[in-house]
Amino acid sequence: MVSVLSVFVALAIISINLKTCQATYNVTLNEKSISDYYQKWMIQFSKVYKDNFEKEMRYKVFKKNLIFIENFNNMGNQSYKLGVNEFTDMTKEEFLATYTGRLRGINVTSLPKVVDQSMSSRKLNFSELFYVKDWRIEGAVTPVKNQGSCGSCWAFSSVAAVEGLTKISGNNLVSLSEQQLVDCTNGCNAGSTGEAFAYIIKNGGISSDSEYPYQGKSGQCRSDARPAIRIKGYENVPSNNEYALLDSVLRQPISVDIDSSTDSFMHYKEGVFDVLDCGIDVNHAVVLVGYGVTDDGIMYWLAKNSWGENWGEQGYMRIRRMVEWPEGMCGLAQYANYPVV
Repeated sequence: MVSVLSVFVALAIISINLKTCQATYNVTLNEKSISDYYQKWMIQFSKVYKDNFEKEMRYKVFKKNLIFIENFNNMGNQSYKLGVNEFTDMTKEEFLATYTGRLRGINVTSLPKVVDQSMSSRKLNFSELFYVKDWRIEGAVTPVKNQGSCGSCWAFSSVAAVEGLTKISGNNLVSLSEQQLVDCTNGCNAGSTGEAFAYIIKNGGISSDSEYPYQGKSGQCRSDARPAIRIKGYENVPSNNEYALLDSVLRQPISVDIDSSTDSFMHYKEGVFDVLDCGIDVNHAVVLVGYGVTDDGIMYWLAKNSWGENWGEQGYMRIRRMVEWPEGMCGLAQYANYPVV
C-alpha cells in the first residue's frame, strides 16, 4: 500500500518540476554557429548596443560564457544544468557588481549559535526532512520580480517575506513596494533585510507596489506613501542550523543571504544547485518559499530570486539542503530572518 507521505511527495515534485521559459538550442561550438546563435539571442532578449565596438566586445564575452555553459552541461552526472539568459554577455565581475546586493552590516562569524531560542525548541521528526512545502501553492507568493541593475536584492527578499506572512496571517496577497525601501533606506547600495524590516516597523508599515511602484534606481523618499501592511517585529533564525531553517520555512517564507559568486550561479537554468566550491561569503539575498525532495532523493530548498523569470526555473532556484557543513549550500543557513505580526 502506497503511503500518504509518498503520494504527497510525488505530487509536490510534479508541481515543482518547472519548465524554463528559456529557448533551448543545440549549439555546435564553431565560430559561425556561435555568431548565428548570438544574433538569435540578441533578438530574444532585445539587446541593443551603442556601436559595433561594444557589440563585438559583448560577443567575445557571450562566446566565452556559452562555451563554459556547454562544456559544463556536456560533462553529465550533474544535478543541475546551466543555460543562456539575459546576462550571458556579462562577465562574472560585471554581473556581481550590478545584480547582487552588496550586503551590509552582516558579520556572520559573530552571530550567536542560537539567536532565537523559540525557533529551536521543537525537535524535528526524521520524516519531516522529506516533506514538501511550497508556499506558492498556498497563494502566499507574488509573481517573480526583477530588481534590474539596482543592487536592491535585500529589499526584494524582505518584501517577499512580508508578502508571504501577510497572506498566511489571513489577509489578501498584496504586492508590496521595494522602491519605498530603496528610496527611504539605502538606495541601490549595500543594505540588509534586517534594516528593511526595521524601517517597515519604524515607518508604521510599507506601501503597496501599485501605490509606490518600482523604478530600479534611487529616488527621493516619499513621505505621503500610505502603508498597506504593517509588521510588529522580526526575528533571526538560529545561525548555521538547517534544521531550524526547515522549521522556519514550514511556517512562512524566510529571507536568507547567499553567496552567488560561483561561476555557475549566474548561468543557472534548472535542477538542484549543488556546487562544492560555492563559498560562504554572502553577497546576495533571496527568499526561501519552500523545500522538497527530487525523485532520486536529493533534498532541496526552493528559493525565489529577483532577477526576472528568464533566470533559472522561471525565476526560482532549487538548491541542495542538509549538506555536510553547517553554513548550508552557498552559506544560506548563516543569516536568515523573518517578519512577525
